[in-house]
Amino acid sequence: MRLFYLVIFMVFCSVTQVKSQNRTPGFPDPETVATVRFYPNPASSYITFDLLKNYGKNYSIQVFNFLGKKVYEFSAEDQKTVVNLTDFFRGIYIFQLKDPNGKIVESNKFQVNK
Repeated sequence: MRLFYLVIFMVFCSVTQVKSQNRTPGFPDPETVATVRFYPNPASSYITFDLLKNYGKNYSIQVFNFLGKKVYEFSAEDQKTVVNLTDFFRGIYIFQLKDPNGKIVESNKFQVNK
């Protein structure tokens, strides 16, 4: 019976022409390259945001708790910003890099452990 299911599966895969990914392993897709690097993650007392591109002062980074409340915001004009986490509670936070029109350029999450 298992052999029957194996043969059916192989026939199904050959009919639907299942293919592997068409990107080179080990190299990220050009469309998904991050513009904000943040570390350490998980963080306990501070987190550092490194911007890999030079954004103007009209760009901003907003930090939200997991309930969606904005807890911190700063301008993205500096390439490296250190955020003090003493007023942050333990949990998962989401940051968003926004352009001057309010469009989200990048979004990611980090964890605070205390």
